[in-house]
This record gives sequence, structure tokens and C-alpha cells, in this order.
Amino acid sequence: MSALSNQSDPSSLSKHGLQNLNEIHWNLGPARLVEQALHRNEGQLAATGSLLVRTGQYTGRSPQDRFIVEDDLTRGSIDWGVVNKKISPEHFTRLHQKMRAYLQGRDVFVQDCFAGAHPQYQVPIRVVTEEAWHSLFARNMFIQPEPKELPGFKPTWTVLQAPSLEADAAQDGTTSGTFIVLNLGRQMVLVGGSGYAGEIKKSIFSVMNYLLPARGVLPMHCSANIGSDGHSAIFFGLSGTGKTTLSADSSRTLIGDDEHGWGPDGIFNFEGGCYAKTINLTRETEPEIFETTQTFGSIIENVVMDPDTRELDFFDTTLTENGRVSYSIEQIPNASLSGIGGHPTNIMMLTCDAFGVLPPISQLTPDQAMYHFLSGYTAKVAGTERGLKEPQATFSACFGAPFMPRHPTVYAKLLGEKMAKHSAKCWLVNTGWSGGGFGFGERMEIKHTRAMVNAALDGRLAEASFTADKNFGVLVPDACPDVPDDVLNPRNTWTDKDAYDAQAKDLRRLFEENFQQFESAVADKVKAVAIKAAA
Repeated sequence: MSALSNQSDPSSLSKHGLQNLNEIHWNLGPARLVEQALHRNEGQLAATGSLLVRTGQYTGRSPQDRFIVEDDLTRGSIDWGVVNKKISPEHFTRLHQKMRAYLQGRDVFVQDCFAGAHPQYQVPIRVVTEEAWHSLFARNMFIQPEPKELPGFKPTWTVLQAPSLEADAAQDGTTSGTFIVLNLGRQMVLVGGSGYAGEIKKSIFSVMNYLLPARGVLPMHCSANIGSDGHSAIFFGLSGTGKTTLSADSSRTLIGDDEHGWGPDGIFNFEGGCYAKTINLTRETEPEIFETTQTFGSIIENVVMDPDTRELDFFDTTLTENGRVSYSIEQIPNASLSGIGGHPTNIMMLTCDAFGVLPPISQLTPDQAMYHFLSGYTAKVAGTERGLKEPQATFSACFGAPFMPRHPTVYAKLLGEKMAKHSAKCWLVNTGWSGGGFGFGERMEIKHTRAMVNAALDGRLAEASFTADKNFGVLVPDACPDVPDDVLNPRNTWTDKDAYDAQAKDLRRLFEENFQQFESAVADKVKAVAIKAAA
């Protein structure tokens, strides 16, 4: 029996070996998917109508369980290593067979959608899940076809996801029972053993990051918005640095919060939704995002809820620090309907420096921009990972190494070319600590960060006088509207200046050690930046 509303050709699933399924739920809308999720005990309704779910053992991505099939297509084009781990075609076939056998006789939920708002670079995808709420997640996060496009929809990529199916590591070539496997030749993704929905969206992001550079498009782990003057801005950053928060500004039009491409015509969103962290979320500090948690159709992941009132507690981290809300971008009142913007005039590289060393905002030369793009620095703080007792520096090339199949210099070269061609200014923004590191200083006030970012975006900060930072050579403004002058120079905020100098020296050393891997592949001018930073 099949529920065939808004269906494509049911036989199209059989080419992936999906046969003898029980009920096929095709392209259900939010109301029916929420209804199914509740009926199947996959989640609960919060007081305001959002769907609360738990993702099980994994409350975040499992990067050690992600693989790319090594074959003739990928052998020479993937940056193989700790991030992009190899798996054989034979092991992929075995896992695919297990997936097919597991889904026989079960219900499945199918969503047909697009990745990429620009028609020229749009990728049609089909997401097949065993649970209704994951289908709602796919519907929230990807771009929805028009109703007239659904009949005969022909995906070029397929995601098969079954959280309850686990691999046999010894037989299947995996590291555990969890597996996220990209087969770029067969245009298929397998996800098993993890209920964390982010694996679905980040797998397709990895696909786009592989496909687009060959077409002259830079795929970016960034948020993006447009000012009233029509000028676009992009915000690079790792999780927790403020991509979603800073781009969701009521005075600017939101293009997207996480994944974009920069092509010949400008920038465009890969997605149709947002996936925001909810830790310490309040209506006062992040009103646009907070409102989405109160809305029917939103999915709340791994957040504690009062069993009687059904009120959500975004300050309770009992389950995880990585609580999330998934919502359609249409829920943001000032969101772009097209998901497309012009070439960015400003680039923000966001870092959360838990050591309290980097300036809260600084202007970068093009060569410094390349250096910091390849470095991709942020810092994890105590409590975010098991066993982490003090801040830990993290370097993730291109601010998204876990999702970049090609060598980081491929993406850096494209960024440098586009920055030069379109005269984009670049800023390094530290959303982390001031007056001392984690445990001693205080997190940068969001109102100050917003004021600095707004001054950079509207051109006021570019007119300021600047002083070169003695540690990294970046240009620090001497003044910024609505920000106390002493906040701008991080050393001034420390009571113990000797302690600041020692911490800065340690951070410079970490930058130097990390950048050694790129020195043979970058231009001499970028190498000079690295040498100066390490001096």
C-alpha cells in the first residue's frame, strides 16, 4: 500500500533496490509529517506547536564515521586523510544491500527537493528516511519544488537514511555501527546508525562542495544577507561562532544561515531552511530565531521540556550543548524569497577565541584573508566535549574542513580570485572572550559585536584610523560607533598584561604549527603573512 499524494513515479525507488516496501509516504507537507511523527511516537509537541525530538546516542555529527567511496572518479580528486576517509566500492555495495534489506516491509518517507537556489547550479535530490520527522527536516532544510515540478521529478542524487540500521565494522569497513558514506560515482549517500538529522544536510553540502569548484563556483560554509543598499555580505565561521545569529538581523534581508555558493552572478543559498543552535536562546538576544522555536513545523532537537507545561528550557544542557531548531527560512520575516544575492562587498570571518587574544574586529589584507581562511581558527571551551577541561584551539581549513572533499587550496584559490575581482573587504571578527580567556574573562557582548559588524557593513568602520595588532599584524580600528574604545584592543581588557602577552605568544605558535601544512602550496605573499604572525 502506498500514500501517493504528490508522488513521483513509485518505480523510481526500485532502481536503488528499494522493493517490497510497506507504505511509501511521498512528499508529505508539515502538518501530515508532524501527525505521522506523533502517531509513531517519534516526538512530542511543545507548548507552542513545535515538534520536540531526541536524536538518540548522537546529538551531533559523527565525523569519524564519514567515508567517501574511492573509485576511478575520486581517487585523484579527493583530499584523502583524517577528514575524507576512504571506503571501497565493495564495502559500499555491502552497506547498500543491508539498507535495502532493512527497509523491506517498512514504511518510508520520501522528500523530493533541490539543493542550490540558482537554477544553473541546482541539484535535484531525493531523501528517503525511515522516520517522519527526518522527512520534515529534509523538507525544512532543502528547497521545495513547485507542485507542478513534482510529477516526474527526476533526482540526480539520492540519500537513504535509516538510523536504526547499524553496520558491522569488521565486515563493512566502517569504524563503528554508524556510517555516513558518500558515493560520488553512483550519486548516492547512505546514512545509518545515527538519528542526528544534521548528517543529511551536511552530506549534501559535501556533495555540492565537490561538484561546484569545477564549474567556477566557490562553495562556502557561511551565512549571508543583504543590506538596504543592495550590498551582500557573507559570514564564514565554524559552529558556535555566530553565523546564524549575526546574519539574522532584522535590518537586513537574510539569504541563508549556513551554506552558499559564490558564482559568476553572485552568491546563492544551497538550502531552503536554517538549523540554529538553541543554547541560551532568548527572545531579547535573538528575536528572529527565538520566534521560530514557537512555530508549528519547526523541529526542536535535544532540548529539555517541562513535562507538564511543555515549555522549552534552552538553558538546560543536560542532554547536550548542541540543541538545535530546524525551520523553513520562510519563517524569518525578512528572508529572501529567491535565495540569491549580488557579489559580496564585505566578508566576515568569525572566530570564537576562548583564549581572549584576538581583537573583536580587525580588517584583513587580501593575503591575510587567505591566511585566516586556510587556518579556519576557533576554540572549543570546557564542557562542550567529554573530557575537555580547558579551551582547545581548533583549526578547520576554509571554516568547514569536515565538509570539503577537495584540497583546501582549491577553495582558497577561488576565494582569492573572487575577492580580487569584486573588491570585497574582509574582516576578522572575534565573538569569543575579552578581558581574559574562558573561566577568567567574559564572552564578548553581542550588542558590541553587532555594532562592530554593522559599522563594517555600512562603511563607517572603513573610514576609521587603524593600528596594526602586534601579534598578528591585522588592522584594529581605533574607534567604532557604539563600542567602548577599550574593548577594541584585547590587551587593554586584561588586568594582567604579562598574562595576555604569554597567551598571545602561545596562540601565535599554534597558528604557525597549523599553517606549515599549507606553506608549499600558497603564494609567497601569503607565506609572508604566516612568517609575520609567527615572529
